Amino acid sequence: MSEPDQQLLPDDAVVDLGAERAESGIEEVLAALDRDLVGLRPVKTRIAEIAALLLVDRVRTRFGLSTSRPNLHMCFTGSPGTGKTTVALRMAELLKRLDYLKRGHLVAVTRDDLVGQYVGHTAPKTKEVLKRAMGGVLFIDEAYYLYRAENERDYGQEAIEILLQVMENQREDLVVILAGYKDRMDSFFSSNPGMASRIAHHIDFPDYSLSELEAIGELMLAQEGYRFTPQAQQTFRDYLKRRRDQPRFANARSVRNALERARLRHANRLVSMSGVGLGKDDLMRLEPEDFLASRVFADPTGADADPTGADPS
Repeated sequence: MSEPDQQLLPDDAVVDLGAERAESGIEEVLAALDRDLVGLRPVKTRIAEIAALLLVDRVRTRFGLSTSRPNLHMCFTGSPGTGKTTVALRMAELLKRLDYLKRGHLVAVTRDDLVGQYVGHTAPKTKEVLKRAMGGVLFIDEAYYLYRAENERDYGQEAIEILLQVMENQREDLVVILAGYKDRMDSFFSSNPGMASRIAHHIDFPDYSLSELEAIGELMLAQEGYRFTPQAQQTFRDYLKRRRDQPRFANARSVRNALERARLRHANRLVSMSGVGLGKDDLMRLEPEDFLASRVFADPTGADADPTGADPS
């Protein structure tokens, strides 16, 4: 991955990979990934392995050793809110620092960004997205919606064919990451063997455990300058236990929604305390009542969930 005009190292030279790693800046990216996301150890391990491969490839090139460019098209599978987009963003940054990609930006899209509504509409839309993504990572969320076998007149197949050509012929300019639920992605690959053959890395993002969800909540609160009281922390844990078993639970996304609602109740509670002096701690402290008003506690089955599909936080 080095510059083509870089002078080759002599055969008896030695290289300190630790120093090379530090100079590349990838340690900062991996540390940010660890800081941004709780848990996900297998995911972080795979990303670190990819970084190590590219670092060694870059050093091999400096010795004149022939190294084929690795295929890094990927599939991220898992439930909503498990960090897939965040990891894709960090992956783009990592690939830029290791000279695998020129720009290292992320373009996140869904079917609607790629597939048109009438004849002749899909190709321009797909090519425009690909143009924006060149030099970086194209992240296609819920990628299985590109293929609708039940509709013979669907234009998604045209978008898939264009993607396949670019993924094969312009690997030096673009990394494509497909994302979605595992079972649906498996069905998508079964129906599209050409796409399956172009994906080199399949990375599964597990749902978070209860303790990990708690840690995510605490991290989010700290970033916003809030904290739990001990009683509120227990109430929040009880909230998570109930919410995980209800419809449309979305891991870290549902945690964020719950905390946003709690902040609204906290603010309303403080404003209603007319004539009472408030200190800095009052402005930071969440109490149990800031969570207990949630519909999750009113109806633990989730039967009163918002019919619009909103998170019942």
